[in-house]
Amino acid sequence: MTSPQPTLPAVRPGSGSQYAHLLRLVKAAGLLERRSTYYRWKIAVTTALFLGGWVAFVLIGRSWWQLATAAFLAFVFTQLGFLGHDAGHRQMFRSHRANYVVGVLHANLAIGLSYGWWVDKHNRHHAHPNEEGKDPDIDIGALAFTAAQASGRGRIAAAIYRRQAYLFFPMLLLEAISLHLSSVRALAKRATGRSAWETALFGVHVVGYLTTVFLVLSPLQALVFVLAHQGLFGLYLGCSFAPNHKGMAILDPDDRTDYLRRQVLTSRNVRGHWLTDFMLGGLNYQIEHHLFPSMPRPNLRRAQEVVRQFCRAHDLTYCQTGLLTSYAQALRHLHAVGRTPQAAGA
Repeated sequence: MTSPQPTLPAVRPGSGSQYAHLLRLVKAAGLLERRSTYYRWKIAVTTALFLGGWVAFVLIGRSWWQLATAAFLAFVFTQLGFLGHDAGHRQMFRSHRANYVVGVLHANLAIGLSYGWWVDKHNRHHAHPNEEGKDPDIDIGALAFTAAQASGRGRIAAAIYRRQAYLFFPMLLLEAISLHLSSVRALAKRATGRSAWETALFGVHVVGYLTTVFLVLSPLQALVFVLAHQGLFGLYLGCSFAPNHKGMAILDPDDRTDYLRRQVLTSRNVRGHWLTDFMLGGLNYQIEHHLFPSMPRPNLRRAQEVVRQFCRAHDLTYCQTGLLTSYAQALRHLHAVGRTPQAAGA
């Protein structure tokens, strides 16, 4: 049986200069210029929605209608996460300090996620997308993205992997809880400098969140609210990130693919319009984002045609699908990996 991972074409000579040429085209079009006004408005509107959601929560009081508030706040938390993502890539402002302040306020304080831990993890992903053994996003234990992973983690894990395509979306309901726990572990290891501020802000979030929920609601309602809110938050986050790389080319640990092809061939764009851009936080332009991580979100759509034409001119596959098709491709990949003979015999 053939390997379920797509294969990469041979590296071409002079490809480094190809990326340099593409970079010059993008710079000449002004697509790397900061869009600070856009982000100020985006931050203001999202903050207003965040505060409005909690005001509504208090005013509604002890009611099962709070499940609607949980869904609304899950949406807002994810939008705040998108802003933290942009700050982590220094898309917002020229000042590193300004981006950092925005990042920790949105991540640690607002949604309970360690900004420093996430930036380190995400930078490793960008440096080694879909590279086995180096990309933390395909080394998460609960899922197998390669045949080696599926066959190397024991019989119980192999049994889960054989069904992982069916379990993928239900497992996303636990994504937010996983991120919170990973943040706690990361913050517990560091207690000096910036991490001390991050820990303090994270603690304010946890205490404020739980105190508010359990003061306003009955214990049962509070528990259901937390489960619904965190579950939907994780599901929305996971559904936003899942189309980006799942089911795309997997690189071997000793791969020497150049930067241009590494980023393009491991990434998938999601076709859509302004609503898709809004709901996915601009991550639907994953190819452009990986090629130019500091490019402001509103410029990604404009950069797409430049990058697509460049890829076509250099005979480089540019993958773009609809949202549902991207999920189908990711699930087919997970199913194929979980059903490999090595996994079945584990």
